[in-house]
Amino acid sequence: MEAARIDSLTGFRPALRQLWSLWYRAAGRIDTHPSPLRINMPFARRFAPCCLALMLSLPVAAAGPEAPATSPGSAPGSAPASAPKSKTAAKPTQAATGRQQLKNEAAGLALATATAETISEAQLEMASRVLTGFADCEFKQRITVAAIDGAPGHFNVGHKGLQYRMVPQETSTGAVRLEDKAAGVMWLQIPAKSMLMNVKVGQRMVDGCQHATQREASTAVANASTSLGIVAPGAAKPASAAP
Repeated sequence: MEAARIDSLTGFRPALRQLWSLWYRAAGRIDTHPSPLRINMPFARRFAPCCLALMLSLPVAAAGPEAPATSPGSAPGSAPASAPKSKTAAKPTQAATGRQQLKNEAAGLALATATAETISEAQLEMASRVLTGFADCEFKQRITVAAIDGAPGHFNVGHKGLQYRMVPQETSTGAVRLEDKAAGVMWLQIPAKSMLMNVKVGQRMVDGCQHATQREASTAVANASTSLGIVAPGAAKPASAAP
């Protein structure tokens, strides 16, 4: 800063010298260095403030433009902090929007199927023959069948922690058939046993399920067959009495 001020004063030195010479010439009416006795004092008093103002303005000009103000706590020479950018919420992609729309449509279809499906008189008659409660199946598995309160003809069929909402479907064989069309799962009940099937792939999920009523019916049929001398396939033939 001090070097810049010296350079500025050096650049203004010829102008000051010329201005000072003009002041002496005007005041003393001479061409060289005047004697103080020959100075016109009234004219000097009028011209002196101009010279004084010019001399006082030189250091201010040499100081250069005013530096921009910095915020408190910021390091000297550091760039001014920029305004924080506003964070805008990321827009969902087209793919995510499409998946969410399909999920909503599937949920709406399942809800509509569960609440708006009407039950005919034939289905209500078949629902009266559905065995509710527990059914023990092969490989120590268990199926639960429970009627839904407030929804005649609707049943919850549970297997391995999953619940299927089913309604009766008419059959030509007289078997009781409950089906969850949304899940593609069917519960088939015949007099001797019941089974749970995946109708989409045509595969049994669990077989050999017997409700207590079905076990009693199977036992009664076996006893009746024995009393009539009818041997079930694979059973040992009873020995005949000696003459």
